[in-house]
Amino acid sequence: MSNREGFTGGFIAGAAVGGLVGAVLGTVLSRRAAETLLSEPSEAKTRKIRQRKASQLEADSMEVARLSLEDKIAQLNQAIDDVRLQLGDVNGNSQTHNSEGSIAQDS
Repeated sequence: MSNREGFTGGFIAGAAVGGLVGAVLGTVLSRRAAETLLSEPSEAKTRKIRQRKASQLEADSMEVARLSLEDKIAQLNQAIDDVRLQLGDVNGNSQTHNSEGSIAQDS
């Protein structure tokens, strides 16, 4: 009978210690999981904010590039008009600009 009494006491003590260790381990792991879950949305918000800023900067740089290209096109058009005038004078076909900025031949 002494074996049964020792077994019963050891079983109860093992169950109590195992339950205590399981409770502590569950608490620690659940806190870590909760911290991870709570930190992910803030990382997602930060990522979204960065993406918005990047897209805004990209839109601004595209607008600056568009304006720069418009200026370059206007300069090229002016240079083409100047060359046409010079070539017309060389060939004996004098051309003049009318008030609208287009080139017209003198009759």
